[in-house]
Amino acid sequence: MPSIRTDPTSALVPDMVVDGAAHGALTVRAASVRGDSHRYHAEPRQDSLAVTRIGEPGPDELLLLAVADGVGSAVRSHVGSQQACRLASLSLDMVAADLAGALREADAERFARTANSALRRVATLLAHQAQERGDDPGAYATTLRILLAPLDPTVRVRGFLAVGDGGTALLRDGRWYLGITDPDPDGDGMIDTRTAALPHSRHAQAQLLGPAQPGDVLVLCTDGLSTPLAGDPGIREFLARAWGAGSVPAPADFLWQAQYRVKSYDDDRTAVVLWESRS
Repeated sequence: MPSIRTDPTSALVPDMVVDGAAHGALTVRAASVRGDSHRYHAEPRQDSLAVTRIGEPGPDELLLLAVADGVGSAVRSHVGSQQACRLASLSLDMVAADLAGALREADAERFARTANSALRRVATLLAHQAQERGDDPGAYATTLRILLAPLDPTVRVRGFLAVGDGGTALLRDGRWYLGITDPDPDGDGMIDTRTAALPHSRHAQAQLLGPAQPGDVLVLCTDGLSTPLAGDPGIREFLARAWGAGSVPAPADFLWQAQYRVKSYDDDRTAVVLWESRS
């Protein structure tokens, strides 16, 4: 890793992080791991994640899960990905009541309108942070994918928003459904990455998912996982056994599982996985 005197924004990024939570019928495991290519070149992990709750405690509280993938060519993208997760959590918290209402009513138009308003705020704040530090906003370029799950067990609809690439997959009854949020559901598990990145992109792909079924396992990830998951049957079989067996792995086990090695795939890998209780 770089010396803190050379680049503190890189030197203070941990090689990996792991997190988890349980709220009623919902259980989460999350991990972000630096890829072998970044380790070899002594570069920081550019992926980030967030697991938190937003909204007033009570029936309208939401579980927020986020992953962000800093664009490789952007020199401060590791900062951008961290800040995107933080700013998105704060901005979506400000409109959590509207988001919860949209999910409760399954109102896709209201959800998209509210989510995009918050996303524009995230883009503006991220650009301002870069400028305050004397950086070009493009140096903070990052993707962002977010899942919102109501803590009210009677609401089975989930909200999804994304800027840029990554993957969203569903494991149901031992079978993988890849690219469930892609514009082309028969694609390769990724969405078009040519221009979509914060802070320059100010519009999110926003949609409703569900209804969730007992036993569902929903995977939100960066392309360090979505690409091998789409292209390698071995990793699909391994993770189906690890994550779809009916029990949620301990955080340390989940971290080990998320590091499953696939030849020629050496990018950062980040996954936040949501288990729906079977009862």
